Amino acid sequence: MNHHPEPVVTTAQGAVRGLRQGDTRTFLNIPYAAPPRGAGRFAPPQPHEPWDGVRDATVPGPNAPQSERRLGNVDLSPYFGTGWSRGEDYLTVNVFAPAAGGDGLPVMVFVHGGGFVAGSTRSTLYDGSAFARDGVVLVTLNYRLGIAGFLDLPGAPANRGLLDVVAALRWVRENIAAFGGDPHNVTLFGQSAGATTVGGVLATREGAGLFRRAIVQSGSGLGAFSTEQAARVTRAAAEALGVDPHVDAFAGISDERLVEAASRLAGIDLQTDTHHDPLLGLSPFSLVLDTQPAQAVAAGLGAGVDLLVGTNTEEANLYLVPVGKYATSTTADVEETAARSHPDPAQLVHTYRTSRPEASHAELRSAIMADALFGAGSRALAGAHAAHPKSATYVYEFAWRSHALDGELGATHAVELPFVFDLADRPELNGPTALLGPDKPPADLATRVHEAWIRFARTGNPGWDPYDTDRRATMRIDAEWALADDPRSLERQAWH
Repeated sequence: MNHHPEPVVTTAQGAVRGLRQGDTRTFLNIPYAAPPRGAGRFAPPQPHEPWDGVRDATVPGPNAPQSERRLGNVDLSPYFGTGWSRGEDYLTVNVFAPAAGGDGLPVMVFVHGGGFVAGSTRSTLYDGSAFARDGVVLVTLNYRLGIAGFLDLPGAPANRGLLDVVAALRWVRENIAAFGGDPHNVTLFGQSAGATTVGGVLATREGAGLFRRAIVQSGSGLGAFSTEQAARVTRAAAEALGVDPHVDAFAGISDERLVEAASRLAGIDLQTDTHHDPLLGLSPFSLVLDTQPAQAVAAGLGAGVDLLVGTNTEEANLYLVPVGKYATSTTADVEETAARSHPDPAQLVHTYRTSRPEASHAELRSAIMADALFGAGSRALAGAHAAHPKSATYVYEFAWRSHALDGELGATHAVELPFVFDLADRPELNGPTALLGPDKPPADLATRVHEAWIRFARTGNPGWDPYDTDRRATMRIDAEWALADDPRSLERQAWH
């Protein structure tokens, strides 16, 4: 074994000692903001105190308070991680940099998913060593979740988890050159709740100038709650805790009780006269904005940032197949899903039946649910951004089908992540109940996806034609890659 000295890097707050493993220098658990304690859990992120000497950055640190997440009989522990690793100092980043050093390298900053209530940098899916191997400085970050991160509390700033992401971007701007990265070539990317958050950062003034490109993987530019919807969640949380719905009353409540209360908030009716629930009841937390990110981008925010946005072909299977709700789907289920998602459900169902004449009830239910959660909001974000030709817009659809759960899981939510991170050969991702299923994916698929993401981060072009409001070029990623113009245009129009 080669005994290289362990790498030490000096940040603005102090020195950190990482690990050298193969092609990668890894630095874990570096604080980008002060520990959120007491009332500070409901305040904007604050600077972290400097430290003397060299801080050990060789072992994973704590993560945001959360309850363990399971989704039926698919093993999502590589995605959600193994639950809450306790400790207050969790507003941290992990940095993966090429062992060979270098400077001016492209930087990619990843925001994990987990429904705004779960996930962390500890999840095995977010190992950035393949990015470092390929000349990228990859940063993953923790942010506040659940009640501390996203409950809209009178007396507290909204969207504190999003403010954490902005604080991490400021840390990157200040410190990443010491790890070999170019602070002026930062790509912010995220998946699921993390992707919706990236869209939110793109569409808020706080994030302006902190990144040059953005990738939105299975998020939504229409995924935010209105303040009226958020107030319903706040009332329910206050009732669950037996306190007033104000920041002063929440400041003294332990993280344990906040996590426990958050897990009891499922199923609040968020339908209002003007808004559907953009998360269809899957999570009681989202960004809280009276202007959706896609509308803010349409008005010109984020116009100078290159954007890559996409979804998976069968996103919603993850919410149906593992819990036994897919194969049993009926006409009534299809109509109920449409009614929860659209002002004219009968017309919506008719459109999907027309565009998918061979589809089963299960396929129609999943397709409508997927567009309500991710597809319509992703297309709205892409169209809004493409209307401002100051920077490029690219769109993909990830279509490779996992054969997990007897072949039913398919091209579902999260299935692209192992390919983006080039980890598809990891044993915990392969098997009959694992995310990628028992069959080996095409040998070069991870290489190609991972390379396209890096190429976008480096140059602003992933390697296919841009999306514009006339042509809507979309790369369909499968064993073979094919560029289509405005696929599913009937369905796209149905959401306008």
